[in-house]
Amino acid sequence: MAKVNGETLDIMIEQSDQPTFKDYVTLAKMGIVRANLITVFAGYVVAASYLTDDVLLYLWQTKLTLLWTLLGSGLVIAGSCYLNNYIDRDIDYKMERTMGRPSVTGKMDGQRILALGLGILATGTILLLIVNHVAAVFGLIGSFVYVVIYTMWLKRTHTINTVVGGISGAVPPIIGFAAVTPTLHIDAWILFLIMFVWQPPHFLALAMRRTEEYRAAGIPMLPVVNGFAITKRQIVWWIAVLVPSSLLLAHYGIIYMLVMAVLGGYWLYMGLKGLKIKEEQAEIKWASKMFFFSLFYFTAWIVTVVLVSL
Repeated sequence: MAKVNGETLDIMIEQSDQPTFKDYVTLAKMGIVRANLITVFAGYVVAASYLTDDVLLYLWQTKLTLLWTLLGSGLVIAGSCYLNNYIDRDIDYKMERTMGRPSVTGKMDGQRILALGLGILATGTILLLIVNHVAAVFGLIGSFVYVVIYTMWLKRTHTINTVVGGISGAVPPIIGFAAVTPTLHIDAWILFLIMFVWQPPHFLALAMRRTEEYRAAGIPMLPVVNGFAITKRQIVWWIAVLVPSSLLLAHYGIIYMLVMAVLGGYWLYMGLKGLKIKEEQAEIKWASKMFFFSLFYFTAWIVTVVLVSL
């Protein structure tokens, strides 16, 4: 074994601090990317169902368009997440779930993150432009809302951050729809509405679970500023709006209507039960159940939309 002197030890430390592939993936927030790509695909399938009765054949015939749409959308979202990490370096170290990010630990410097974010975003936009300009424009709208309006402004200043930030999460199905037909059908906007209304109860439940972390970071989430009682009422109100919003797609058939009515009704029932809870730990436990059910609701909704469209 070679002698480990001060110089070689410094080299070993420097090499261990080099960013790994996992670090690059972490900054892209692949969970967010995957979830949004699912809704891009759903929008694509719904749009295709208006052009042909054989949607599966259409998907095969337009597989390259679908590929560019998904890849472009994924890169736009990932690039936006890189920019989010770059901007939030000054607060992420205060939160347990974000303090290990490479942007916080120093494994990747800010300038590299910024350059990669802009480059990935630009590449994704170019791929969407290959599809059509409408898909690209909506991709940029989603990115602008997430990076500038949400991350740089409202996340740090106002409890309405979750609601306005939801615009970026509701854009992906429109991107998928526009990739098939730039002339957007009313159903594209209904998909947008459902995704927009679903997000506040989802993220407010998460905020209740992470209230102390947000408080430590100085982020004015609703439960931090106004407490659990108001937050619970807001969650219930948003679910109450979501139920009839999801039923605007009644022309998708009786199976769709039954699935969404049952899921929405049960979620609303869970929410109303939570209004009676007063003890803090029980409220946090309720918020966890609401959060995980929101994920189940989202998954069931997407699967149902795709299946009835096929």
